[in-house]
Amino acid sequence: MLTSIIWRSLISRRKTVVLTFLSLVVSISVLISVDHIRSQAKESFNRTISGVDLIVGAPSGELNLLLYSIFRMGSPTNNIHYDSFTMLKANKSVAWAIPISLGDSHHGFRVMGTNADYFEFFKYANKQRLELAAGEVFHGPFEAVIGADVVKKLGYQLGDKIVLSHGIGSTSFVHHEQAPFTVSGIIAATGTPVDKTVHVNLAAIEAIHLPPAQLKELVQDPHSHHHPTEKITAVLLGLNNRFATFTLQRHINTYQDDRLMAVLPGVAMTQLWSLMGNIETILQVIGFLVLLASLFGLATMLLATMNERQKEIAVFRILGASPIFILSLVILEALVISFMALLTAFIVVTFLLMGLEGWLTAEYGLFLNQNVFTQDSLNLSLIILGATAVTALVPGVEAYKKALHSQLSAK
Repeated sequence: MLTSIIWRSLISRRKTVVLTFLSLVVSISVLISVDHIRSQAKESFNRTISGVDLIVGAPSGELNLLLYSIFRMGSPTNNIHYDSFTMLKANKSVAWAIPISLGDSHHGFRVMGTNADYFEFFKYANKQRLELAAGEVFHGPFEAVIGADVVKKLGYQLGDKIVLSHGIGSTSFVHHEQAPFTVSGIIAATGTPVDKTVHVNLAAIEAIHLPPAQLKELVQDPHSHHHPTEKITAVLLGLNNRFATFTLQRHINTYQDDRLMAVLPGVAMTQLWSLMGNIETILQVIGFLVLLASLFGLATMLLATMNERQKEIAVFRILGASPIFILSLVILEALVISFMALLTAFIVVTFLLMGLEGWLTAEYGLFLNQNVFTQDSLNLSLIILGATAVTALVPGVEAYKKALHSQLSAK
């Protein structure tokens, strides 16, 4: 019975209810989006790399080096000599070293040159190794191992030919058509930038930039001669003993034969979150202020209708409804509006994440889970419903007083 009364009451005031409902949907959507992106961004970034003790590249700032070498965000300012990689790999403190070469793309996906050690030593999340869903690691210079999202979007299969493009933009006017690559392997989904990367042999990155005559000869006979790698973008290092980290970092930063910079991934990540912390707080405050304004609008709507509902309240009193029933009715109406707005906001945010998934990944390297029904969002929903109940107390008490007044008048 109570549900029927609430529903009919809301329908009778549908114009003001719809406007209040829409304002709540907007404010709640902002809050849910900010909270979800914040938590997912941290999770996405933190799970991307595991077990790498040092990242070495050209001097460009710790955060910048971390972003372009691990998250495929931004562009490297300079390259380092391949001889520096050889020096690092030979260091007695180094257990393994993975070279990385960036600068090309394929339909907006980053291309990364590396070697077989990448598939053996690179780990993500809780030290999980990369697994191939199909095929095998590249062996020849013109073979490629692609990520799960590349397959999902472009529909490639083993044996397909792909052409790399110069530059990292989504649109390129220079394509390496003389040297097509064959898909030799597909990496199982990781939820990291690996999924959106085309991995090729390190030597192939140098080869596709050779003069046309040399490149043509190499394509016809890949084993005819070996063109040495001269430059790479960065090196990922795993150490035998982590106590040697700072000693090796100092040695690398003062290396005389090349301009190098070594950063600790954890330190660079801390810098990232410290930069994002203030923005995150501001966005949350803005979201709560928008919600507060919407809740005030809800309270205003309920108060404005109290005079119109005097006859309704009087009828309820005649039928035997207590003042507490009238108070509960007003609060429950507010909770129904807020609950419907919550459900709608969850649906809106889910569809927005689905629609913006590609753009968020391409522009910001964010790999967001589209499931917004998390423990954090549940807690947020309870806070919103609680705030709604508190806000509705003012018009609810007003209705309660009117009910008491009508009761005393009757006596």
